[in-house]
Amino acid sequence: MKTICFIVNPIAGMGGAVGLKGTDGETVLKKAQALGAKPTAHKRADDFLSELERMTSKFQLVTGAGKMGEDVARKHGLSFTTIGKRKDKTAAEDTKEIARNIKVEDIDLLVFCGGDGTARDILDVVNTNIPVLGVPTGVKMHSAVFAVNPKAAARIASRFLWEELPLKEVEIMDVDETAFRKGRLSAQLYGYLLTPYEPRLIQGAKIASPVTETELHNQAAIATYIIDEMESNILYIISPGTTTRTIADLLDEQKTLLGVDLFLNKKLIKKDVNEQQILNAIKGKKAKIIVTPIGGQGFIFGRGNQQISHHVIKQVGPENIIIIATKQKLASLKSLKVDTGEPGLDTILRGYIRVVADYREEHVVRVE
Repeated sequence: MKTICFIVNPIAGMGGAVGLKGTDGETVLKKAQALGAKPTAHKRADDFLSELERMTSKFQLVTGAGKMGEDVARKHGLSFTTIGKRKDKTAAEDTKEIARNIKVEDIDLLVFCGGDGTARDILDVVNTNIPVLGVPTGVKMHSAVFAVNPKAAARIASRFLWEELPLKEVEIMDVDETAFRKGRLSAQLYGYLLTPYEPRLIQGAKIASPVTETELHNQAAIATYIIDEMESNILYIISPGTTTRTIADLLDEQKTLLGVDLFLNKKLIKKDVNEQQILNAIKGKKAKIIVTPIGGQGFIFGRGNQQISHHVIKQVGPENIIIIATKQKLASLKSLKVDTGEPGLDTILRGYIRVVADYREEHVVRVE
């Protein structure tokens, strides 16, 4: 019988759809709740356990009390023991306390549902003493400890525990959320965790776009083509990124680097919007989404742009998604990825898609 330490950060990801770019700290959490943010962590935890249960019944859990794992484990009728006390409000210290109180020698794998902040909390306590796997649940997931989605996390866990998947030291990264909300991306390496290694199912660490003359020319060529093709009276939802920001630069508009912005008739009409603002803006209107993949990871949805939710994508229509990426970025990616939180939509989005890579030049790339 294999034993998994299972930790759920119940507030992870709540800042995403409402455009707060993270949920670190009680002040930000209260603001997210005031904006109508809904918990997402337990749905991701449920998806993980459902898939793991389907694959094998030979495991038991050591988990956090209440919202931190017990509730979802009980829903599945699993064998588990709890650490800590049930709380209405949880914090980073609760995650650390669970990790601190497990008996290392009795744990085969520590699985957590959270983002980069939760990964850092785990790192602070366990270091490389226990294999760790992240179920992607946060807003900013720059670390390489995360599976590409909850079901992939279950497949990795199963293969590691019963088929001897190898371990690899991977980077734990995080960004300064305050700077992030002001449009400055300041990522820092905090250390390494041991993670089951399955390159098709584990995301890589985020890689910043290179600032070279060739890259800048390529971004400008892509932006020029997109501008030439923009249609009148169609709302354009433009995602974060340096390549997408170049579109605004050439239109002489001040787009946010790390937010989602709305354009109409080649003019910026609303900056740094959240999911509800997007849904209100596109109601009854034709719209298109312009998105660029995350360097080193390949995600076009589900990492850093949760404002463009599955509700938004469904209303806009998958046929109205425009993907742009420089040739250098595409060359560094084996494929593109999606993790909208809605498995049915992810299936629709998978396959082959055209990506604008230069002026009037498109490449056909696989989405998985």
